[in-house]
Amino acid sequence: MDKNRIHLFRRRRETDKRYRRYVRCLTVILLSVVMLCAGCTGKDAVGSSAGGSGEQTAAADSRQNEAGSSTEAAPKTETAATASRSWNNMSPVSSMDLLYADQFSVDYYENDISLITIGDTDQFLLLPEGMSAPVGLPDSIKILQKPVKNIYLVATSAMDDFIHLDAMDLIALSGTKDTGWYLPEARTAMEEGKIAYAGKYSAPDYEKILSSDCGLAVESTMIYHTPEVKEQLERLGIPVLVERSSYEGHPLGRMEWIRLYGVLTGKEAEAEQVFRENMDALSDVLDMEPSGKTAAFFYVTNSGSVNVRKNGDYIAKMIALAGGTYIPGNAGSDENALSTMNMDFESFYAAAKDADVLIYNSTIDGELTAIDELCAKNQLFADFKAVKEGNVWCTGKNMFQETMGLGDMIRDMNAVFADDTEYSFTYLHQLK
Repeated sequence: MDKNRIHLFRRRRETDKRYRRYVRCLTVILLSVVMLCAGCTGKDAVGSSAGGSGEQTAAADSRQNEAGSSTEAAPKTETAATASRSWNNMSPVSSMDLLYADQFSVDYYENDISLITIGDTDQFLLLPEGMSAPVGLPDSIKILQKPVKNIYLVATSAMDDFIHLDAMDLIALSGTKDTGWYLPEARTAMEEGKIAYAGKYSAPDYEKILSSDCGLAVESTMIYHTPEVKEQLERLGIPVLVERSSYEGHPLGRMEWIRLYGVLTGKEAEAEQVFRENMDALSDVLDMEPSGKTAAFFYVTNSGSVNVRKNGDYIAKMIALAGGTYIPGNAGSDENALSTMNMDFESFYAAAKDADVLIYNSTIDGELTAIDELCAKNQLFADFKAVKEGNVWCTGKNMFQETMGLGDMIRDMNAVFADDTEYSFTYLHQLK
């Protein structure tokens, strides 16, 4: 009797195992069908999210599910090997060889995969369109599909890179209004409705961003002052890349960020060419001996004090690269986002009275055209050596938005120090 009971028990257990295997197989098939259907309808669900807070939340949930599955529903080109790829078994085959930049890095993997690291912590895995994320990828690494589309561009310094790459069509939204752009390409794109305003860094229009199917938000470092905005965008399924070119220790490191945007836009070869051409154009200047000339870069505030760059700022370093020596020499050396400081006029007078060159920063106070306009801000400017010798210059307002123009600015400064009267200036004009 006991043997019969044992036999029946074993037969029942084998039947149960076969039944569970059948259920698992059926479940996998049903899930595959559901995921394929979701891939066909997910975009429409996001596009109709502008109707209210409930629909917006639903759209956000849809985006997060899509981001979490890393487009598992899409890939017609997906293979079994791709789907089973394990992150723990993946290793980079090479890395981008950066000349000056140290605030980003790019590691290359097989199958056209790139790992982007911003600063020390933020990472993004850039996958070919239609490829799913590797198995075991840490949650801290955000997924991007190349080329990244419908970008919400808040960092104004990045726009010039997209212009040089002929990739403005990948930008759908701007954190700057059309009137805030000095770049004609950006202003025209917004006036023609090709790029829409979606709110500044601290107050984005989440509904517009969601309805635009935004693939990436490129923020300036100002976002660090409103971390709740970054967190909210990420909760809505929108990856956030903080543009840290302003933290670069070398001025030319800022220009090298075009190579990162080349990776993101699928125009890496074009980015390499633009960057190399700019470096080649600067090679003769960088090889020159220092001129021995001193230069101050400043503007006068409404209160009458003088705003100058700290000694560790990139403008001060550009003056050095151009062959000059930046003054005042006691303007502080800490390198942070706040790279300027105000001096009372008496202190500035003592430090810069004998400077060979004065360069007036027009960005805040507006452009000057005549030395009399400078002296009207404080009559003591008339005592300055550069004023007496007519060696006073002013920047154009577009200088700080044209990131790829830093090389031309260095050449402008070098021509001033070299007294090159035949040079055709790009960003500087001499006050009469």
